[in-house]
Amino acid sequence: MSTPQPVLELDRINAFYGASHILFDMSFQVYKGRTLALLGRNGAGKSTTMKAIMGVVPIRSGEIRHEGRRVNGAAPHVMAHRGIGLVPEDRQIFPRHTVDDNLRIAAKPGLSGRADWTLDNIYDAFPILAPMRGRNAGMMSGGEQQLLSMARCLMGNPDLILLDEPSEGLAPIIVQEIGRLIRKLRGTGVTIVIAEQNMHFCLGISEDAVVIDKGQIVYRGTIEDLRGNEEITSRYLAI
Repeated sequence: MSTPQPVLELDRINAFYGASHILFDMSFQVYKGRTLALLGRNGAGKSTTMKAIMGVVPIRSGEIRHEGRRVNGAAPHVMAHRGIGLVPEDRQIFPRHTVDDNLRIAAKPGLSGRADWTLDNIYDAFPILAPMRGRNAGMMSGGEQQLLSMARCLMGNPDLILLDEPSEGLAPIIVQEIGRLIRKLRGTGVTIVIAEQNMHFCLGISEDAVVIDKGQIVYRGTIEDLRGNEEITSRYLAI
């Protein structure tokens, strides 16, 4: 039986902010239909990793491959057209536009022409948003804006979704809703990378885990094995 090829592969990437070296030889693989938790404390380099994948932060060396193709230097819109969707940690919704407008702006078919996510399907999957469709996004709570950011990403019908700190600072009821949505997405066969500080949020959502500290990988394996690894969890995670 042949070894499956990763959908996304980071191979010894190094990234900088100015003269500051942020990511050090970052290497991991993400496989089709699986969910990987990229875990680490605040400032570990999780968001930089997500931005490097999307081409927002340029890498100095190493390779990023998507579906086996080298994508170093590709612009963010090129990565989006390749079927990768990013839900950024700061949401970046359009505050003066309505919920409906925010969703329509992002609508496009997927790479293969697939259009599973329509407005009707979004409002079915995100019932909290349905009664707000005519509300300006800037009038929503932080948790509601997070849900809108996720919904907007899905309107692009991505095959690979990058979720950057989806649960950070949100009310427990919104965190539960985000967990429910991620489990629903997993059932559709989409591939997901979740950058998180909270390992417990990722249990039952992710199969695989990578833990980073100061821009370097300190653990790579399954999330179940990570849960039993007290040395790593106590030293590098907010438990």
